[in-house]
Amino acid sequence: MKHQNIYRTHNIGEINESLLNTELRIGGWIETIRDHGGISFLDIRDQYGVLQVVLQDPTIVDNLAREQCVSLAGKLRLRDAATYNPKIATGTVELVTDKVTVLGNITEPLPFDIATSTETREDLRLKYRYLDLRNTALHNRILLRSEVVAAMRDLMRAEGFTEINTPILTASSPEGARDYLVPSRKHKGKFYALPQAPQIFKQLLMVSGFDRYFQIAPCFRDEDARADRSPGEFYQLDFEMSFATQEDVLDVAERVLYKLFTQFAKDAAVTKAPFPRITYKDAMLHYGSDKPDLRNPLLIIDLSAFFDKCSFKPFQNKTVRAIRVPGGAACSKGFHEQMLAFAFEIGMKGLGYITVQQDGSYKGPIDKFIPEDLKTELRALADLNIGDLLFFVADTEDKAASYAGQIRAKLGEKLELIEQNAYRFCFVVDFPMYGIDEETGKWAFTHNPFSMPQGGYEALVSSDPADILAYQYDIVCNGIELSSGAVRNHEVETMVKAFEIAGYDKTTLETKFPSLYNAFKFGAPPHAGMAPGVDRIVMLLTKEQNIREVIAFPMNKNAQDILMGAPSEVSEQQLREVHIKIR
Repeated sequence: MKHQNIYRTHNIGEINESLLNTELRIGGWIETIRDHGGISFLDIRDQYGVLQVVLQDPTIVDNLAREQCVSLAGKLRLRDAATYNPKIATGTVELVTDKVTVLGNITEPLPFDIATSTETREDLRLKYRYLDLRNTALHNRILLRSEVVAAMRDLMRAEGFTEINTPILTASSPEGARDYLVPSRKHKGKFYALPQAPQIFKQLLMVSGFDRYFQIAPCFRDEDARADRSPGEFYQLDFEMSFATQEDVLDVAERVLYKLFTQFAKDAAVTKAPFPRITYKDAMLHYGSDKPDLRNPLLIIDLSAFFDKCSFKPFQNKTVRAIRVPGGAACSKGFHEQMLAFAFEIGMKGLGYITVQQDGSYKGPIDKFIPEDLKTELRALADLNIGDLLFFVADTEDKAASYAGQIRAKLGEKLELIEQNAYRFCFVVDFPMYGIDEETGKWAFTHNPFSMPQGGYEALVSSDPADILAYQYDIVCNGIELSSGAVRNHEVETMVKAFEIAGYDKTTLETKFPSLYNAFKFGAPPHAGMAPGVDRIVMLLTKEQNIREVIAFPMNKNAQDILMGAPSEVSEQQLREVHIKIR
């Protein structure tokens, strides 16, 4: 005999007109109470939907309150056609009852209205996160996240990957962000660290003969929050492949991300494979960022050599970048004032421009400094047409790129040029292996130190470090970095040389990275991988601006868990057990 649940026979998502005149029981929360004098209505909400309930005994309402958890038994009937509610799936039916059992009572006032909780100040929302999560919009985002993660698993298995969990308690890493340290009770004065990523373990799995690994990996970094970065912990779709080149990894990423985004953003335009491959050098030149937003059609060009031939001193011997705005000559004086104010706000000293008049002549503050015989050359270099506007940015190479990128983004936003309802992917490739450290003035790794240099060992011994590129790559979507990855340096000799250029001797490898260093002595296969961020993918799919809106129990901006009261003080006894004294 089938067990009969005493709280409900159906969830609200299962209720429809096929159950008319059926006796059934539902469980949920009272979303609204409407007393119409002699007849009362409740809207009952569970995870699967909302159902209208008609109370036959109007006195029942006297003992009910919004957000009580209740169980109700009654008969389903058709609603009057004039009262149909097309906004809910159960809008044509209602439950008629005089049997309401309060399962979870309300013993103090609600701190905020559930329906509008997302408009409440964040500290209150996080303190009562279990109430905030009842909000349908937030609740549905967490459910979507679950579906996205399940789809990721299915897609990776279909690609031949094996899910393997790697340790949470591990050794501290001297590279990257700050570690979260965990003191050891059994080993006095020693510490574990929470993994910033499963990087070393997944490489060791390749050495172990596992061909394709993945996991939905928790990562822990003691770094400050941003709108697209949660402090403390985050999750990534971590994967690694043996006997793989850069293109092998990018092919997998393309297929998985395209299927994922077309599945969960059905009405949006999604970049089809192959995703554009943009070199780091071109990304910094044409987009002013290594995270280019391809929804913005504006491109940046380099006019440094051109302005060395002009008489405008502030642009000479500088990196000069320009942005053409088609039809921008029609922009108002107020627009230019707003753009100049933005330029000052980001640290620029000014924002030069010219417009192309109907007769083909130029107008603007920079025009008089451009010799007549060079104006045709400028028209060709910038692809100028009548009615166009050309903005100029001049500074050091790094600053000019950054400023031009920010001006490009602002123009795209203000002129409403950003493609709507679209996910535009690209890979940024060919990152420089080394750069000069501003503090030491010496060569340092610019990215993952375990990446394979393009050209291998030969490039390290025969090339200027400034010219060495790495097999490193990022996935970018709509200007947000979803993942970085690399072909790994699996050769001991090449690894030793790569670290030597960055100022580390062989002893550093032996003591700081003994597991990888030793493992690679025993026949490591070529391997490569990446790790797209789960939180950021869900953030993009839900069009949320803040990453905390797609995480069930996030920390606040100051890395505090207001709900649980973490971080918190611990007892002297607990400190003694792990051999720690607070200074």
